[in-house]
Amino acid sequence: MLVKTKAIVISSVKYQEKSLIVKCFTLSDGLKSYFVRDAFSSRKSNQKIAYFQPLSILEIEAIHKNKGTLESFKEIKISQPFQTIHTDLVKTTIVMFISEILHYSIHEEEKNENLFTFLETALNWLDNHTEIANFHLILMLEITKYLGFYPDTLDIDQKHFELNEGRFSPFQATSSLSEHETNLFKKLLELKFDNNQKTFHVIERQILLRILIDYYTIHLDGFKKPKSLEVLKEVFS
Repeated sequence: MLVKTKAIVISSVKYQEKSLIVKCFTLSDGLKSYFVRDAFSSRKSNQKIAYFQPLSILEIEAIHKNKGTLESFKEIKISQPFQTIHTDLVKTTIVMFISEILHYSIHEEEKNENLFTFLETALNWLDNHTEIANFHLILMLEITKYLGFYPDTLDIDQKHFELNEGRFSPFQATSSLSEHETNLFKKLLELKFDNNQKTFHVIERQILLRILIDYYTIHLDGFKKPKSLEVLKEVFS
């Protein structure tokens, strides 16, 4: 079946000497993997590879056989050329980290238009702003809305956030955050991208990042700590 859709590049892996396997989150069908033959062998190979940088937003025509095998592209073009994301070191690091988060979080070949629209909007915001220190924290928290485990804020006035249950409680269980951690987490819940990015200092961001990684690990089967986590910490240290 010929499909025309937008797609966000999640990852690309070299296959043998000349080809690529590209994983995309598509607007029309959710997660899809594509085989790009001879990506490294033609005169336009650099142009081809440029399409598949992490979190590039593409417009594609593709053949979807929907048999659980690799699909194939027919036409590809950049939907929204980023001006800074793939040239700014800090933004590039953030994008590498977020692409790994998505790689371990999205598993279904099922469309999720709301998540796609959110990611597209967030990436365009990142491309057009310079104060971005909390971007990855806000993004990770917001993604949980679309994956089904956003924190229950009904009892947000309680002293502890319980990671397993995803809710606030007056009691500190073994999987609960401390009062200090809970207060930081409450502050994060109130943030939007346009809020003051200096809300947290370095140590606080590292605490929140650990909390979010733990939260994802508890609620998503097969979630792994991103390899780029240490690089991200270094960039924001």
